[in-house]
Amino acid sequence: MHRVYNFSAGPAVLPEEVLQEAAAEMLDYRGTGMSVMEMSHRSAAFEEIIQTAEADLRALMGIPDNYQVLFLQGGASQQFAAIPMNLMRHGVADYIVTGQWAKKAYQEAQKYGKAVKIASSEDETFSYIPDCSDLPIDEAADYVYICENNTIYGTKFHTLPNTKGKPLVADVSSCFLSEPMDVTKYAVIYGGVQKNIGPAGVVIAIIRDDMIPETPAVENTPTMLAWKTQADAHSLYNTPPCYGIYICGKVFQWIKKMGGLEAMQQRNIAKAKVLYDFLDESRLFKGTVRREDRSLMNVPFVTGDKALDAKFVKEAAAAGFVNLKGHRTVGGMRASIYNAMPIEGVEKLVEFMRKFEADNA
Repeated sequence: MHRVYNFSAGPAVLPEEVLQEAAAEMLDYRGTGMSVMEMSHRSAAFEEIIQTAEADLRALMGIPDNYQVLFLQGGASQQFAAIPMNLMRHGVADYIVTGQWAKKAYQEAQKYGKAVKIASSEDETFSYIPDCSDLPIDEAADYVYICENNTIYGTKFHTLPNTKGKPLVADVSSCFLSEPMDVTKYAVIYGGVQKNIGPAGVVIAIIRDDMIPETPAVENTPTMLAWKTQADAHSLYNTPPCYGIYICGKVFQWIKKMGGLEAMQQRNIAKAKVLYDFLDESRLFKGTVRREDRSLMNVPFVTGDKALDAKFVKEAAAAGFVNLKGHRTVGGMRASIYNAMPIEGVEKLVEFMRKFEADNA
C-alpha cells in the first residue's frame, strides 16, 4: 500500500486507523448487511451512529447541556448567510476580518443588515491578528464574528477578542478539536469537518440555546437555514450526510483513544515546533506569519522566488510530500499539519527541505 504525506488544507489527511475501520465495515456495517452509505437515516443503526457521535463530541469538548449540537450540510460557507439570518435581530453585527473566509462572511452578512468591520489585518496580507482588547463594539451589535484559525494565512487567535458582553460567533473549521476549548466563551461555534474531523460535506454547529430564535431574524429565511428547524429535528429534518457523520464519529473515538484534546494539543505543539524551528533558522525558507500569531494547523512559507517555490512544490510531490502549494490567492507553500498528520511526516518534510536548501540556496 502506498500512502503519501498529505499536507492538504482540506479535504485533509484522516487517521489511517479510522480509514481501515471504515474499509472493514464498508460492505456490512455491524451485521446490518449493508454499508452506512446505503442505510436509512431513520434506521435504528444510523440513530445509534449519530447519537453516539454527538455524545462523544460533547464529552471531548465538555459541551454544556444548554448548547445544541447540529450536524449540517452546505459547507461552512453556507453558515456565512445562516448566521446573520438567524441572529441579526437588531440588524447589526461586528466582524473581525483576519483572512479570506472572515472577509467572505463579512461580505455575505452585508446582504442582511449592517455588518461592521471593527478590526482587520488586511493591511499586511492577513499575516497577523489585530489587537482585539478594546474594540469599537457597536452597542446595537447582535454578535461579534471571528474566524479563529485562518487556513490560508496561517494565523490563530490565541486570545479571544473582548466582545464587551456581545455574543461571540466563531468559525473554527481549521482548528476544530486541535486543542481544548472553553465552549462557554462562545455563543456559536461552527466549522466544516474536512480538515481535522472527517470528509467534506458535514458542518458541525454548536449553538447556545438562547441563540436559536423561534423565528429567524431575517424574514423569508429558507427553512433549511433556520437553526430551530435543525435543532427541533435533531439534525434529521432531511437526509443528513450520513456517511460523513459516521466517519466523524469514528474520528471522535480515535481522539478519545489518543488521550483527548489535551493530548492532541501537545502532539500539535510538538509537530509545529519541528517545522517552525527549521523555518526560523533556514537560509532559504521563511515563514510569513508574525511569530506570536502562528497557527499550529497551517504553516505558510516562501523562498522569496516564485520559480524556486514552484520547483520545491514539484520536487516535494515527487518525493511523496503532496499538496504543499500555497493557496492561489497568496502563492508560496503551505503545510497543513492537522491532528492526523504524524510527527514523522513533519520530520521527514523538514529533512527534505534541508536537502532542497543545500541544493538550491
